[in-house]
Amino acid sequence: MYTLAVQRDFIASHYLVGGDWGPENQLHAHHYRVEVILEAPVLDRHGYIVDIVDLETNLEDLVGYFKDQTLNKLTEFKDLNPSIEHFCRIFLKAITSKIKADNLTALTVKIWENEIAWTSYREKLQ
Repeated sequence: MYTLAVQRDFIASHYLVGGDWGPENQLHAHHYRVEVILEAPVLDRHGYIVDIVDLETNLEDLVGYFKDQTLNKLTEFKDLNPSIEHFCRIFLKAITSKIKADNLTALTVKIWENEIAWTSYREKLQ
């Protein structure tokens, strides 16, 4: 199985809702790091999992959408607690819609909200 991963850093804000999490209930920013991990059992006709430049361009566009935003105010988080768990799934759905490659079998998005805490969401594509 081949694996390809790319990462980007960005800052965004949120506040947690639905429980008493102390300071996390107040608006605050995180220095997020997102990693997109692609899996494929075979390479394309060029010897790639995907065109990494295309992947990086789509990742930059998506990071640009979330960068410097308050997640709670975005339609993707309507009626959701903007946890990194939800953020991973939302990010994965968005990046999957931009990647066109028939050889991919799985995609994982991992998001760190600080140096020691991260979560991931994985989806099989075939």
